Amino acid sequence: MSVSSTKDPLDGISGELASSGGAFKATLLFFMAIACYNVAELVVMVLSTFRRWKGLYFWSLLLSGCAGVLPYTLGFIMKFFTQAPSNLSVTILSIGWWVMVTGQAVVLYSRLHLVICDERILQRVLYMIIANVFLLHVPTTVLTYGSNAVGEEQPAWVIGYNIMEKVQMTGFTIQEIVLSGLYMWETVLMLRICLVRENQKIMYQLIWINIAMLVMDLILLGLEYASFYAVQITLKGAIYSIKLKLEFAVLGRLVAVVQNRRPISIDRDINLYSLDRETTGAPDRSLASAGESVSSRTPFCVPATGYANGTHRDINLDTGKLVTMRELSTWVQRPNDDHC
Repeated sequence: MSVSSTKDPLDGISGELASSGGAFKATLLFFMAIACYNVAELVVMVLSTFRRWKGLYFWSLLLSGCAGVLPYTLGFIMKFFTQAPSNLSVTILSIGWWVMVTGQAVVLYSRLHLVICDERILQRVLYMIIANVFLLHVPTTVLTYGSNAVGEEQPAWVIGYNIMEKVQMTGFTIQEIVLSGLYMWETVLMLRICLVRENQKIMYQLIWINIAMLVMDLILLGLEYASFYAVQITLKGAIYSIKLKLEFAVLGRLVAVVQNRRPISIDRDINLYSLDRETTGAPDRSLASAGESVSSRTPFCVPATGYANGTHRDINLDTGKLVTMRELSTWVQRPNDDHC
């Protein structure tokens, strides 16, 4: 059964799916399975790679998957395929949706601290994220409960939800365009002055990863405006889980740039160091073991000199940074070589 063969474009907004096609439902379950698998894999990679289980980047990345994608997917499984009480399924999926969408935005926001030094820009970005919580999350959640409540006014709630769903998806897509656009713009500026070829290659990869995430957002937006509600809803969980894994890939590239080394992969071609959660008594692997200081932007473009003797760089950043380059460089163990 094709996607276009669903009887009602609003099918699934209130209660269970009315479509009885096995292939259609199997497709939705396939998307949900992808989301759950990606989150499970992401959790394993994050917990085995991060040495320090703290910081906005770490927790937003982890919670977006565990407390976001998973309950979001579980809630829609209960809503579409079970006889669970509507209030229970709506509550679970709504909590997951809040954490998944805004959590992804916080991940992008925390990453901006690595490339943007203007605190005013960062503050405005944070205000935008907070404002969208009240402007987009709150009314959509109210309409979600209303459209799933049994009563004579339910059709009106469904119509209102269908309109608000398009509004909130457009708003959150614009938000991600702003966050990714700022990141790509600053990265391009760095590329213009960067003399280290390997760093240029990594930053080009970062740009393409961000473009890929924006394309996925536009696909979801297109499905919503085409009124493929059930497909858009279930595919969203899978896409957000993929975006979180791409964020983890971005982490590996950022570590490589910060350390001014050859590109670091998060796959089998490097030795990801299983960093202990307990730092007491552990050897100091941070960049604080040398006396040389550079600005917060310099590490992206300074040639990788000074490493022949195994020395590291001390990167001094402004206080209050949510993610610092010094922290980033200690999260992943770099390869044991002396090549640039």
